[in-house]
Amino acid sequence: MTLTIMRYNVAKEIFNQFPGYTRGVVIARDVSNGDSPDELLQMLRDSERSVRAELGGPNIAEHLNIAAWREAYRCFGARPSAFRSSIEAMARRVVRGDELPSVNRLVDIGNVISLRHLVSAGCHAIDVAIGDFELRPAAGEEQFVPLGGSEPENPLPGEIVLVEGDVVLTRRWTWRQGTHTLTGHGSTAVELNIDGLPPVTPDEIAEACGEAEELIVRFCGGRTKVQFLTKDNPSIVID
Repeated sequence: MTLTIMRYNVAKEIFNQFPGYTRGVVIARDVSNGDSPDELLQMLRDSERSVRAELGGPNIAEHLNIAAWREAYRCFGARPSAFRSSIEAMARRVVRGDELPSVNRLVDIGNVISLRHLVSAGCHAIDVAIGDFELRPAAGEEQFVPLGGSEPENPLPGEIVLVEGDVVLTRRWTWRQGTHTLTGHGSTAVELNIDGLPPVTPDEIAEACGEAEELIVRFCGGRTKVQFLTKDNPSIVID
């Protein structure tokens, strides 16, 4: 099988403004995705219960992990009350009493890790990627097709986006993913982003990545590798 070799960069503008940011990248190849078994579903429900116990009050936005994302969103012009980071949106849904829907094994693993550590996480299929990935401020001319939609939209200039060329994979840093790198039942190679802004430390992101590796191998097989994007290491190669 021919391996996809791609570069993954974080623009210097992001680290200039958020020098303590860490993105853990868990690469998994030769995985077998599909419906989640009962054991993984139970992990998801257990993680939901833990979040309800920890955040089951009116002040979710004041939790330090979530407040950090709200402040970051303000910095690039997104109102956090209108555009909630993935972890805040997920936590609010769980505290409200909703169960997260089971999507597939890889997506469910990402949600388990996100809830356990109260960090944003997002999974992208790289077996469909043909170009390099970059996290950077948007120019405003890029194209984004949201999940469940068909019409492309443009990001706002300056908002932080994950892109493959001019195709937006995720808008507003950790807000909403698009269709292009959707992780589905047939995905065999993925990268899972696990994001931390202070007070989340690089060690905490490394721990979350290690747990993700263990769960991916247990439930999906394949082989995994972890790399980190930081101010001192803003570019990696996925091979």
